[in-house]
Amino acid sequence: MNLPNKITIARICLIPIFMIFMLVPLSMGSIEISGISLPVTHAAGFIMFIIAASTDWLDGYYARKYNLVSNFGKFLDPLADKLLVTAALLTLIELQILPAWMAIVILSREFAVTGIRLVAASDGEVIAASNLGKWKTVFQMTALAVLLLDGLIFAILNIPLGMILMWIAVVLTIISGVDYFLKNKHIFKHSM
Repeated sequence: MNLPNKITIARICLIPIFMIFMLVPLSMGSIEISGISLPVTHAAGFIMFIIAASTDWLDGYYARKYNLVSNFGKFLDPLADKLLVTAALLTLIELQILPAWMAIVILSREFAVTGIRLVAASDGEVIAASNLGKWKTVFQMTALAVLLLDGLIFAILNIPLGMILMWIAVVLTIISGVDYFLKNKHIFKHSM
């Protein structure tokens, strides 16, 4: 197994650690920043999320730089992204920070795209993420990171930056989903 794929697997392994820190009630004290009390476990969860999200860039960098792009990596990398995004969305819903409908829009697109990828894979075709899909992922990850520290960010900036970024992410999710379906409509013709 090459280094980029190992990094991607490490990203997947960080997801349950992130969720434990964010959702399991551990009393480890809190950090005071700008008059906002942030539980230490949430700070640790945020750090786990940032590390996991940054490995997406890192595995892609090594894959391209050292010509280690593989079909396994093309399949696993987007799957790892979807797992991390799903975990963060569900965490934010549980913490009552994000409305469920936004998560449903994002997850619906992700499941639909994964379904198309699976159908394509059964025909021996591997579909890599498009540039639009990559931008969608960047905005989703950024929005999720900001929302994980929503109270703190809002206290400092006095604007709902997390929700603004999430709205952009939702719009990009819809646009990239439509683009993905249009570019891969040939898969439906072959499968029916």
